[in-house]
Amino acid sequence: MKLLFASDSFKGTLSSEQTMELLTKAAQEVFEGCDCAGVPVADGGEGTTDAVIAATSGEKIPVSVHGPLMEPVQTYYGKLDSSRAILEMAAASGLPLVERQLRDPRNTTTYGTGEILLDALDKGFTDISIAIGGSATNDGGMGCMRALGARFLDAKGEELEGKGSDLAKVAHIDISGMDTRIHDVTFTAMCDVNNPLCGKDGATYTFGRQKGGTPEVLDELELGMQNYRDVILREFGINLDEMPGAGAAGGLGGALLVFLKAALKSGIETVLDLIDFDARLEGVSLVVTGEGRTDWQSCFGKVMQGVGVRCRNHGVKVVALVGAMGEGAEQIFDYGICSMMTTVNAVMELDEALGNAEELYYKGALRMFRFIKTGMELKL
Repeated sequence: MKLLFASDSFKGTLSSEQTMELLTKAAQEVFEGCDCAGVPVADGGEGTTDAVIAATSGEKIPVSVHGPLMEPVQTYYGKLDSSRAILEMAAASGLPLVERQLRDPRNTTTYGTGEILLDALDKGFTDISIAIGGSATNDGGMGCMRALGARFLDAKGEELEGKGSDLAKVAHIDISGMDTRIHDVTFTAMCDVNNPLCGKDGATYTFGRQKGGTPEVLDELELGMQNYRDVILREFGINLDEMPGAGAAGGLGGALLVFLKAALKSGIETVLDLIDFDARLEGVSLVVTGEGRTDWQSCFGKVMQGVGVRCRNHGVKVVALVGAMGEGAEQIFDYGICSMMTTVNAVMELDEALGNAEELYYKGALRMFRFIKTGMELKL
């Protein structure tokens, strides 16, 4: 009997690697001598770089960049092999890097993300995947492109810094000085939203509030984003309001499309491809996946959906062990997940569940495997 474990992290408690260890311990207690393997997975959000590095035996490349407020930040990205690299924009331009009282999307920039890309170009990578979730920014990706040599100019021809408040000032974009190595690189942006650049479903109004934008600030930024959109349409012939995903990461998705010719792909699908998940299913009897909380949102580009569909396509059964189930959790059964159990074994406060996550997960895994063993022994 061969088991494969591919669970998302349980945010704030268990890493993907820890779930693999606990599942292995429980499985070998119930199915003595079973063959267990695990692979870290993520959906393109927090922890994606670490998961892919671990799954591919890659390495971390340290880099010094500027954060969302142009402060010094020490971070890293991943080397998967001689040609492939992976990075998270949140490592340089993420919301957790900005103290709550300083959060204002008019002042933040993706410049540091561009610096990571520049370092990857310097090291010769030609296939770069970028996870673009968790941003603190609403700069249309100007900062990122500026780090790569683009110049965003106002009506007087003076160069702008490339932060949110500059959107309304852009009159011309000069790409003559952009790093020419970008033309020899395949860029993939891991993106699981379809938001356009502007409008009620665009970058500003959909995501700006969580980045510190008040209603007044959001109105200001939306006007700026509309100006930015119009300049791009006039100078490059691309309408980012017609490009699904252009509004991701405060417009970084659109900038990656326009300036780097990036492909926007599902985060979980990209990760599963990078870790060669389909090949790992060879000879597998059962896959166990999971996440901290499952609800209707789990069916939209999350780990359980991606793993479930891949397993279904290969005729492999897959079950889930999750921390909790919310509204619409059962919809995940439409995506290849055969059954689902929770780790919580009694009525308890959230803090108690989080504080005892490891024990609850292990005992939940034991219950799950015992149910599976019972099912295998039934004579129908």
